[in-house]
Amino acid sequence: MARKYSKGASKKVEGAMKKRKKGTLRSGRSGKKVKSRKQAIAIGLSEARRSGKKVPKKKTGKKGGRKKSKRKSSKK
Repeated sequence: MARKYSKGASKKVEGAMKKRKKGTLRSGRSGKKVKSRKQAIAIGLSEARRSGKKVPKKKTGKKGGRKKSKRKSSKK
């Protein structure tokens, strides 16, 4: 079976994790220090995507939380 992520992508994630442990990893827009493991992985993957490594596309969240019920028309 083929690899989902390239070796280069895993190196980027590894580097982001090391930066997080060291305390030098910062988020993009706000520049705040990254504390969570998941956020560090996401930063590493986005860097790998930008540099053209083999990384699957981002999963997008589902729109809306509740399904709209169909209205019954009461025309006579």
